Amino acid sequence: MKETLLFTVALLISASILAQSKKDTEAVTKACMNYIEGFYEGDTVKIKYSLKPRLYKFGYWKDKASDTYNEESFMSYAEAIAYAKNVKEKKQFAPKTAPKTVEILDIGDQIAAAKITAWWGIDYMLLSKEGDKWMIEQVLWEGPLAND
Repeated sequence: MKETLLFTVALLISASILAQSKKDTEAVTKACMNYIEGFYEGDTVKIKYSLKPRLYKFGYWKDKASDTYNEESFMSYAEAIAYAKNVKEKKQFAPKTAPKTVEILDIGDQIAAAKITAWWGIDYMLLSKEGDKWMIEQVLWEGPLAND
């Protein structure tokens, strides 16, 4: 009887952890997809939903002529929103075939790491959780994609 009770409790705890893990995985993926789609579609709502106002985004762009990487300037939360607005206003949407993948690297209780692949290259993201919502705090990117 004691073993059955112990097994049942262990099973319930495992099920709870797996359910939370799946919920967190879906929420981290959603935040990352909102980020990509926000820039692709010029959707500021998706950008605001995915990014923390204290966003720190920094990256490197490869100059095809010199084959060297150049440091790009920092992009703030406000600049990310302005960029998305500009995409929409100028109708410079990403093509339907543009890459849009999310790879979750790790999820903890309050923090997560993910890698996304988009038309501009790759981004490594650090996310944090507030309540049940995951949001992107930091992004380090490199572009363009290696095969471009």
